[in-house]
Amino acid sequence: MNDTHNEAHNEANNDTHSDTDAVSAPHRPWWHWRRLTRGRLRPALAAAVAGAVLGGAGVAWQSGAGPFADDRACWGALGKDDVAALFGGKTDIRASEVEVGSDRIESEGPSGQCRLQSPRGRRITVQIHQLDARQGGSGERWADEFLSARLTPLGGGLLGMASDTRAWLAVPDGCTGRADENDGPLVIDMETGWTVYDDEVETGQRDHLARAVVTLVNGFLADEGCEGVLADPVARMAEPARFQDADAKDLCGIEGLRLPGKRETGMYHRPLVTNGEGPVRTCDSDVVFDRPGLRLMTVEDPRLSVLYKGPALDGGKKIEATGGNDGYGFIRDDFGLFQAACQTGEVTFLVRADDARRSADIRALLPRYVEAEADRIGCGPLRITLPG
Repeated sequence: MNDTHNEAHNEANNDTHSDTDAVSAPHRPWWHWRRLTRGRLRPALAAAVAGAVLGGAGVAWQSGAGPFADDRACWGALGKDDVAALFGGKTDIRASEVEVGSDRIESEGPSGQCRLQSPRGRRITVQIHQLDARQGGSGERWADEFLSARLTPLGGGLLGMASDTRAWLAVPDGCTGRADENDGPLVIDMETGWTVYDDEVETGQRDHLARAVVTLVNGFLADEGCEGVLADPVARMAEPARFQDADAKDLCGIEGLRLPGKRETGMYHRPLVTNGEGPVRTCDSDVVFDRPGLRLMTVEDPRLSVLYKGPALDGGKKIEATGGNDGYGFIRDDFGLFQAACQTGEVTFLVRADDARRSADIRALLPRYVEAEADRIGCGPLRITLPG
């Protein structure tokens, strides 16, 4: 356990309905910045704002002047108490931010960054950005960290998850919406630095991050002129995931799912499976530096499944569906993916390894995994046939 993780533990304090319906269409006043700029900041203005804010915001937070007057941080969404809760009650936290803006042709949606820094070294970075459907999110790194099995779904219809080091939440489509159903969702995410990959998630800090990311999204919605707020998710969140027993025969808790040959069963080889109902069910094992050596994942929410639509159309050999649902996918030495048209929309099933020498594992796991997961979520029967 490193210093960042220790600091997180030292500083942390030890509506069950769907919330996405609470947001309606925006009503922006004539003076709203998005109307005045037609949804974009000119490059020179954006650069000037970024330089000015990052240069002086830390001082402004403590002096009560400048962009953080009235003790507000991160685009005015977080009050002093909100920030203190994230840092174990400490109030001497510096804040800096890059204002939320769009690129010149608005092809990538709004983006911005906020950083909260403790004098004791701990920091939290907040980003708002649109997940890139062309690259499986914002690259595989985002999925590795923010779709990890350590994170617990927020529940209540929210497209988001949280752990003690990561949290993310998509902005509901009902307000700002997506320009196209093939776009990735606009998300606000938070990260506290290095993650120790174990199942001892500190629930108090997880709850603070979950509350904060909802507060940040509510702030964004209010700034956009949207009516309604998303409720506190903590009461409905499940307990964190726990490692599978080392002597378990069925991988990821799926009956009949097994790796070929004899396998190691040490601490880092045990699978960890998402706990709670949510947008994804992830099973990670063999994790090194936040990246799982083997990941099996079901992406149930179509807003997130769209991130894998591009990769499903390119690479490897084509997979055929032989069950009741149409779909498409591919398999190669290090990756197998199948997308099926289910009652709730497109669902993605994938098995990924970080080593092309695990092609036998991919071929052994993918058919049974797709079959079992499709049955679990009511998308079956679904059978796939791998190419020779």
